[in-house]
Amino acid sequence: MTTHVGDPWTDISQWPTGSDTFVEAFAKGLAVISAFSYQHKLKLADVARQTKLPRAGVRRMLHTLVALGMARQDGDDFMLTPRVLQLGFSYLSSLSLREVAQPVIERLSRKADEVVAISVLDGADVLYIARAEVTSVLRRGLITGSRIPAFCTSMGRVLLAALPEAECSALLASSERRQWTRTTVTDVEKLEREIEKVRKQAWSMVVEELELGAFGMAVPIYGANGSTVAAINLSTNRARHSPKVLFKEFMPDLKAASDEISQHLIAYKTSSDRTHL
Repeated sequence: MTTHVGDPWTDISQWPTGSDTFVEAFAKGLAVISAFSYQHKLKLADVARQTKLPRAGVRRMLHTLVALGMARQDGDDFMLTPRVLQLGFSYLSSLSLREVAQPVIERLSRKADEVVAISVLDGADVLYIARAEVTSVLRRGLITGSRIPAFCTSMGRVLLAALPEAECSALLASSERRQWTRTTVTDVEKLEREIEKVRKQAWSMVVEELELGAFGMAVPIYGANGSTVAAINLSTNRARHSPKVLFKEFMPDLKAASDEISQHLIAYKTSSDRTHL
């Protein structure tokens, strides 16, 4: 189940009723697309169960996506295609953050020989807006536009730590907290304590809570007003590094990359403000 309580993107119980400004058919189509957030392949019954929409309607929407080239069908399985990313490219391409960050994370990825990514908070998830990779030993095929849970990832905890405490607690309490591995922390109070540590130290490391063998560390990226606007992380596999070694060898480089991107954003904002004077 991928539905997140409190998120109208996936929670149909929050949709307006009888409104002439809300196109329910369009909303249903978006809900069907969102059902693929965490799974590459889904059957019609899976999509209907996750979206809580009638099977007949889900069938029509899935076949519409196939006809438009945004999904493909393999037997009983449906999969989204890269074309669906066009829905988010207008947003992603407008971000000065992505433009200034890409060369920085590519340089760090080459130096560390690991995956480096940048994300922003979107509800209870983190949304990848930039990524640089080498030959990855990580099982998950995450790309720009991918979403993963915030509560059990290093970037997610950095971004959650930037929220006001009450807002962070409410988001944790209302979101799905799946037990992804045997080490996943799902208890709200324990998560609050972990996130409080992140607030104080300004970095996070999460080990094997989303995927066995995988772990990563993240730090904030700051905007012109000093607030956290994104998170940058470096992730790897235990077969390549231990958490202690990764932290010692690459945390200074990760912080330096964050500082460089933050300075670019400050300079961009300053020059933009001057342009409009």
